[in-house]
Amino acid sequence: MAESAQPRLAAHPGGSGRSNVLISQDPRTGEVVGNYAVMGAGELNRTVRAARTAERWWANLGFGGRRRWLLDWKRSIARRASELVELVSEETGKPAADAAGEVMLAVENLDWAARNASRALRRRRLGSSWLSRNQRASVGYLPLGVVGVLGPWNNPVFTPMSSIAYAMAAGNAVVFKPHELTTGVGVWLAESWAELAPSQPVLQVVTGDGATAAALCRAKLDKIAYSGSEAGAREVISLCAQTMTPVVVERGGKGAMVVHVDAKLEDAAEAAVFGAMANAGQNPSGVQRAYVADSVYDNFLDLVAADARRLRPGADKRASYGPMILEPQVDVVRKQVRDALARGGRAVVGGLDSIREPYVEPIVLAEVPEESIAITGEAIGPVLIVNRVANIEEAAKRINATGNGVAVSVFTRDVHSVESFAETLRAGVVTINSTTAHLGIPALPVGGVGEYGQGHSHGEHGLREFSRTLAVARKRYRAPMNLATFDRHPRHLRMAKAMFRLRHGRPG
Repeated sequence: MAESAQPRLAAHPGGSGRSNVLISQDPRTGEVVGNYAVMGAGELNRTVRAARTAERWWANLGFGGRRRWLLDWKRSIARRASELVELVSEETGKPAADAAGEVMLAVENLDWAARNASRALRRRRLGSSWLSRNQRASVGYLPLGVVGVLGPWNNPVFTPMSSIAYAMAAGNAVVFKPHELTTGVGVWLAESWAELAPSQPVLQVVTGDGATAAALCRAKLDKIAYSGSEAGAREVISLCAQTMTPVVVERGGKGAMVVHVDAKLEDAAEAAVFGAMANAGQNPSGVQRAYVADSVYDNFLDLVAADARRLRPGADKRASYGPMILEPQVDVVRKQVRDALARGGRAVVGGLDSIREPYVEPIVLAEVPEESIAITGEAIGPVLIVNRVANIEEAAKRINATGNGVAVSVFTRDVHSVESFAETLRAGVVTINSTTAHLGIPALPVGGVGEYGQGHSHGEHGLREFSRTLAVARKRYRAPMNLATFDRHPRHLRMAKAMFRLRHGRPG
């Protein structure tokens, strides 16, 4: 896999016949967090077989039975949340407050999925046409079987649980491969389920490197859910294509903000800085760049600069955010900032000297050309670009031209007409007068556009993402006009043609 080789995560050979070992380290201190096995093909295949058996039990429980189990699991995670928060902080370096927010969002989604699966997926009756009044139609959604989830390193609880919770609520078993850097988080989640149902491995974890992830893609599962880089997404899609395994993909990168002339600038500036720099700028739902109306541009930029200068990365409790979790991403930030400045952008806060591995201090850039890799590349790091536009229509053109169809935030007091403006944007999610707050709405589907997303997470769309549709039509009585036979009566055909003309041939 594209993100398998990491300087902070080494594989060491074990003794004879033993698997290699992953050593996970705290990016702030270099201290060892845990050792985990690199599972081979045999272990992975045994895991998948166990999942196939558990899935039959799980599917047969029905919506009510699964709801009770999932809510018990939710309560177990919530009671032990402090353990999970500490582990997330250790493996990612993010402050405890950020880790706690991530865990809370994950639990909220688990709760919503458990409580709403029946309403979203149960069989329901459909209407019929005049030609088929003797038929009763219905549609329902059944489990796929076994779903593989490949988790990211930046939000190791919230993002994979956005697939795990919905897949399990839909009746599937899940095999979860966490990213190498956050293997401990994945193990913790699987063990928390195993404590409730030790004989029913509905959720299992496989630990290992990129080769393990590739093997999971080839394991002929019923679906793979992936979140991560563009290169990783392409590799997952290619591997799954070999076995015709469907995929749901959430690519990395960040979105954009539009600031209209009538926006509350203080609120917009605060949201822009948080969206760009929370979690050290490693949130795919965050803000990469802000397009600001010319008449309020200077005031907005001053407010952003003042807010950004108050932030400080570090390992202590007072730090605003933590380190870059994935070490090679530091070089990505450096290259993007260097390119932006070389093309004529100016540094308003920080610059190249803000990059002090493993930390990157806040960077605010202004008037960066649209062809810069700081805009066209996958956004990462606590960097915010603020560009001037004549109006929101120009902002929409720039956003659509770049194609980063993740999320767009629009700040304006005209909340009524902005919804029609939102429809002009090629983005999966549009928020009005907020940035990442939409992630706290489990019912709201999240998905990208084009290369930035295949499928959805969250909400009813997320539940149906891990289901198969079963449509059923049942004949109730003999049709007065039966056309579905070679022995149809000529009179029936004449009557059908007359009714057809009456229904569809008249204006109106």
